[in-house]
Amino acid sequence: MFNAHSELLKDFWEHGRSARCPIIDFHAHMNPHVGSFMPLVTAEKMVAKMQRCGTRLTIFSGHDAMFVPAFHHAHDLEAVGKFPQQLRAYFVMNGSVPDQQSELELLKSRPDVFVGLKTLGDYFGYRVNDPVYTPYYDYADEHEMPVLLHTWGGSPYNGVSEVEKLAQRYRRLTIIVGHSCHGEWEEAARLANTYANVYLELTAVFDEVGPLEILLSKCSSEKIVFGTDLPWFDTMHGVGYLFSTPMTDRDRENILFRNGVRILKKHEWFRQLWN
Repeated sequence: MFNAHSELLKDFWEHGRSARCPIIDFHAHMNPHVGSFMPLVTAEKMVAKMQRCGTRLTIFSGHDAMFVPAFHHAHDLEAVGKFPQQLRAYFVMNGSVPDQQSELELLKSRPDVFVGLKTLGDYFGYRVNDPVYTPYYDYADEHEMPVLLHTWGGSPYNGVSEVEKLAQRYRRLTIIVGHSCHGEWEEAARLANTYANVYLELTAVFDEVGPLEILLSKCSSEKIVFGTDLPWFDTMHGVGYLFSTPMTDRDRENILFRNGVRILKKHEWFRQLWN
C-alpha cells in the first residue's frame, strides 16, 4: 500500500517525477535482444522515458556489447555521443574476448563514455574474481570507477563469496552488487555493512514482496542504489515499489539519487553533468 503521507509521493503522483528527487539509474541496457520484445530499446526511446520519470543519468551496458563482441561497444559509443547529458556506459568485461589488450586500450581511450565496468559471471562462465579481469580491475581501482556485477544467490560465478573476494582485493572500486545477490538478502546486506565500497542494487529485487524490507532492516538506505534493467523493466515500476515499501522519504531519496551523487561526485565528468 502506498504511503499517503509521503510528500515525495505527491510529486510523483501529480507530475510523474519530482524536481527535488532526480533519479540516477545504475543498471540499464539498450538495443534489441534476440527473442525478446521490449519497446524502449533505442537511445531515443530510453531518454524520452528518462525525461518522463525525472531520471537525470542512466549508466548502461548495451546488449550488443555484452553478447556480440564483434560490435566492440560501437552502439554504446554512439548512444552516449547522441545523449552525453543523460547517458554513460559501462565497459563490458568478457573473459572470452581474445584480444584483451585492444579492449583495454578502448576502455582507456574513452573516459568520456566508459565510466565503469560491467561483467556477467553466470552468462560468460568466468568468476567475477577471475585473474583474466585483473588488468581491468587494476585500472578501475586506480581511477576509483564503479563496477556493476551481475550477482545471484548461490552462483559459483557471481555469488556472495566471489563478490567478497573482489571486495577484499580492491578497496577503491565502488562495487555495485547488481540484483543484491538475489535470494541471499541477508548475506548481501552483510557485504554492504562490511565493506565501505560495496553497494546493493535493486534490479529484480522488485520481483517479490519482502526483500527490500529485509535489506533495509539489515543495512542502511545509504548503501542501496537504484537500478531498473531498462528496457527489461519500467522505471516507474521500481519507483512505485519504493513507495509501496515502508521507509522515509529520506530513505527513498538516498536510494534514488543521494547515494549515487556521493559515489560519482569525485569524477569530473559527473560534476559537469550535475551542476
